[in-house]
Amino acid sequence: MFVRKKKNPSGVISVQVIDKSSGKYRVVKTIGSSSEPEEIKQLYLKGKKWMSERINGQDMFGQKIAEDEEEQAKYLLSNVENVLINGTEKLLNRVYKRVGFDKVDDGILRYLTIARLSQPMSKTATVDYLRSYFDEDIKLEKVYRYLDKLHNSQQEEIQQISVSHAKGILGNKIGLLFYDVTTLYFETDKKDELREKGFSKDGKHSQSQVVLGLLVSKDGYPLSYSLFNGSQYEGRTMLPVLEDFIQRFKLDDFVIVADSGLMDKSNIALLKKQGYKYIIGARIKNEPKKVKEWILSQQKRPGIFHEREKNGSRLIVGYSKKRAKKDEHNREKGIKRLRKAFKSGKITKDKVNKRGYNKFLEIADDIKVSISQEKNRG
Repeated sequence: MFVRKKKNPSGVISVQVIDKSSGKYRVVKTIGSSSEPEEIKQLYLKGKKWMSERINGQDMFGQKIAEDEEEQAKYLLSNVENVLINGTEKLLNRVYKRVGFDKVDDGILRYLTIARLSQPMSKTATVDYLRSYFDEDIKLEKVYRYLDKLHNSQQEEIQQISVSHAKGILGNKIGLLFYDVTTLYFETDKKDELREKGFSKDGKHSQSQVVLGLLVSKDGYPLSYSLFNGSQYEGRTMLPVLEDFIQRFKLDDFVIVADSGLMDKSNIALLKKQGYKYIIGARIKNEPKKVKEWILSQQKRPGIFHEREKNGSRLIVGYSKKRAKKDEHNREKGIKRLRKAFKSGKITKDKVNKRGYNKFLEIADDIKVSISQEKNRG
């Protein structure tokens, strides 16, 4: 249950106690109505008191509520519903404050953060969620205006808070810098200086997008992010983000971690020139034949690492049982989708799946392909 202030067409505000069960809202009690702010405030407090007394087993007149089985069931369910609705906010409020974001003098940031963690939805749906569950009537246009404010004037302050929190958790030292990128597309064909068509990780190549670069520490604590033009090659985004962060926070002992797609020859040469230490995530299939054979011949046991020299660098190989299970699951999922889409086992080339599962296919000629069981074995 929760207390709601509802604005009527006449302009009068009704204060009601609301119950939400099975996705439906039910008015449990109307406390009263008024157009005077002070009286509305008193009605709201009265509704809170009524709800509290109801949960504790008494009505607002001090009379004990009937304790028959049906009433007890209603009490239990309403109490559970109350925890489901308000419990998340209470927990996340404490986390929000502990991180230090309460130092930002803007209440809307807290509501948007909690809503995003509780029910990640569109901006319009978030506004409805806040109104229904937190009794906060935040206008949609205010949300959009705030996002501009967040980007233009609060981004630096929020980053400082986030980095300070991460350093506190990690013993006042950020030893690892993990960098990766993703793409965010828009449901529109319009383009501007930021939104452009490019390589889409969502497979939405026909729609405009932006490239998001994210820098995190050990255990995934966020450190920095940057937005780039949608047509920007992802490998060119890494060094500007890294060097800006390193200089602003005066890091002097750290290791940069990124995957092979971001660590091209140019980036590696620049990292070496700056004297940075780095780790590149590599793919077995991209290694030379001899190196690949050596890797596959090693003992597959978690926690055991094998090392060899390669072009002046150290090649370190390990095994993760968790990752192996994940890869196996993804391969099976890909095969199932291919079989479901193409029951005959043969498909025309123009219908080959473009989301990664086509690696399990063998092209027989110009127009027919078949599923390769050999490639499915990983």
